[in-house]
Amino acid sequence: MLRAFDGNAMVLGAMKWFVRGKRQDVWDEVVPGPLGDIEAADRIRSICESVAACAETVGRAADASRQSDERRRRETERYERAARAAMEIAMKMSDDLMRDDAVRQIVDLCMKANDTRTAHILFRAIQASWIRETVQREHPALVQ
Repeated sequence: MLRAFDGNAMVLGAMKWFVRGKRQDVWDEVVPGPLGDIEAADRIRSICESVAACAETVGRAADASRQSDERRRRETERYERAARAAMEIAMKMSDDLMRDDAVRQIVDLCMKANDTRTAHILFRAIQASWIRETVQREHPALVQ
């Protein structure tokens, strides 16, 4: 049996491929159960890597001519949600060295966003001397 060609139906069918849902961020994903320290460290690394560009945008927010207020607000909220989620995961880690390294990654993220207040608080929580020294070399503004 021959069907008549309906161009509108064809276009509407093809357009379904381009429909986007709301973007799911790494830190918004539901974790099925408690994380071990290795999984937690990997998740924190994923969070920090995925929001690094956003944090840099927040850090450059002083240049208002390049960004709209709405975009700057969205990027700031996204950075803050990610940093908060990473900090919550780090607080639950039992291995001190892995936790210190995870906190170092969060400090790096905060410094990209020019959030020195949060970075300084997290820096003081790092217990391993060699990690503290590394952070001090990378971010001398934290040493006061």
